[in-house]
Amino acid sequence: MMTENQILDYVREHPDQRVKVALVDIDGVLRGKYISTDKFLSVVQSEMGFCNVVFGWDMADVAYENSQYTGWHSGYPDAPACIDLSSFRKIPWENNVPFFLCELIDSPKNSAAVCPRNVLKKVIDQAQNAGFTPFFSQEFEWFNFEETPASVNDKNFQNLKPLSPGMFGYSILRSTLRNDFFNSLFSDLSAFGIPLEGLHTETGPGVYEAAIAYSGILEAADRAVLFKSSVKELAYKQGIMATFMAKWDENLPGCSGHVHQSLWDKDAAKNLFYDEKDAQGMSQTMRHYIAGQLHCLPVILPLLAPTINSYKRLVEGAWAPTTLTWAVDNRTVALRALPGSKKATRLETRVVGSDVNPFLAMAACLASGLYGIKHQLALQEPTVGNGYADESHGRLPGNLQMATEAMKHSPIAQELFGEAFVSHFVASREWEWQQYGRVVSDWEKRRYFEII
Repeated sequence: MMTENQILDYVREHPDQRVKVALVDIDGVLRGKYISTDKFLSVVQSEMGFCNVVFGWDMADVAYENSQYTGWHSGYPDAPACIDLSSFRKIPWENNVPFFLCELIDSPKNSAAVCPRNVLKKVIDQAQNAGFTPFFSQEFEWFNFEETPASVNDKNFQNLKPLSPGMFGYSILRSTLRNDFFNSLFSDLSAFGIPLEGLHTETGPGVYEAAIAYSGILEAADRAVLFKSSVKELAYKQGIMATFMAKWDENLPGCSGHVHQSLWDKDAAKNLFYDEKDAQGMSQTMRHYIAGQLHCLPVILPLLAPTINSYKRLVEGAWAPTTLTWAVDNRTVALRALPGSKKATRLETRVVGSDVNPFLAMAACLASGLYGIKHQLALQEPTVGNGYADESHGRLPGNLQMATEAMKHSPIAQELFGEAFVSHFVASREWEWQQYGRVVSDWEKRRYFEII
């Protein structure tokens, strides 16, 4: 671990004399730029300007018409942003150029409510004030194609060539195909400060799955955000395109972004989810935490399933949950408890897809779990067998509109994340639904063009 002075010395002495900085927008997209070393050194202890349009448009750079935070009414001014020195990394595929994450602020002492990294940090503060140290990690599935941005657009996103054909989950054989890419993910990501616990092929043409190593929650979210962007960059260098869509093809499994989590004591010495005296090895703290997530899931779902496409993944029999259920080591339920040892006991939230903003997904998991602990919520009986068939406690909202409406009118969501953030985030999801509703899809043309 480098000290701040060592980090600044590294920046000063780097031969490229440039620094890459980025912040994460509401959709989890990295928005950034290169700045000169001199510019970096002049703003690192204060703030820099970042056009606030990055929180005033969608992922296609189309300006929101329903945003209060910024818009044509405000003239899209620069917003102050601060550089977090603790996020320092060296980009190994760019001559070890220094990289830093930024956060939007309203003033030197106040963080901006719309900034996802700030949202997570506020929830972390709540956890720490309650005596908890959260440890999290995320795992991702994604599809890889032998395509380029130009070829994908030329083909209108149809008939794309997968990195490998066929259904080869956990295939040692397929991991040797394009082994150069496979190995670069392990080595380059590790060198970039994103250590992987595992990497393997998943079932589906050209699908990989990676598990990122456990860490403190803020570092875990940083790793997860940078993982997605880094995989895409490393894929570019190999003539490959990677997609983290939750459901690329209706005939194939979707892509998950499961979040693993546990709470430890203030000194990070004891896993508070583990109880050796309990028959299942689960503490009351863990049970309240799970109960909180189950209770809050219907009104925080847009943070875990944020796109139109997210809900194409949340269907029966596709390895993604549809009901408000939990169980021990059951992959058909929403929340999979994994008790076992004082070190490894944890909760896996399986609702989360690979298309999420990790800062918001982890904030949602932690805040809802803390809600259960705060209110001492009782945990319902675990599901036995098929979680898809257990609707005794309800189902998840079926599309983004339903989920967004539930969040918009929920006092729980306001309590967990604050009115300013909920208002901005809900407006962004309403915008996403409106854009979708205007489009005439290929499905509609095939179904209605001739017969109607």
